[in-house]
Amino acid sequence: MRTERDARGWSLADLAARSSVSKAMISKIERQEVSPTAVILVRLAGAFDLTLAGLLLRAEGERGRLSRSADQPQWRDPQTGYLRRQVFARPDHPVELVSVEMPPGRRVTMPASSYAHIRQVVWVSAGELSIEEGGEHHVLRAGDALGFGPPGEVVLANESQAPAAYVVALARG
Repeated sequence: MRTERDARGWSLADLAARSSVSKAMISKIERQEVSPTAVILVRLAGAFDLTLAGLLLRAEGERGRLSRSADQPQWRDPQTGYLRRQVFARPDHPVELVSVEMPPGRRVTMPASSYAHIRQVVWVSAGELSIEEGGEHHVLRAGDALGFGPPGEVVLANESQAPAAYVVALARG
């Protein structure tokens, strides 16, 4: 993150103002003193006009066209415990695939800014996932898919007693 901020000539205050994340938190993240939550990472990525995957790719370096399972980066949200696997993402390709496992009884709220420059579809592969988006509440079960509408705050929740697994397909544009 520091490299991206420096490349743009931004101070901590600049990034804090653009992302609504405190300077203290950004500094702790850059010094690797804390593991940021998904919501914080999404806000920071949005400030850089990147998707979450785009920000993570910059941190991990470029990869080839083939994305082998063993090489797909994973990240666990310290707040919710959800596990995110970056299945496919390249800066020169308009589509990203992300696999997520959401523990029972957990929820994450993603700000509208995280959907500003993307279109997205969620496909549930196992369990049940509740999605609040655009003033609507949807309950998706295994095999169900939902295409998101205009950018708005989205709440993803596993209100069941079993883990939920889903795939997110993102298209930039």
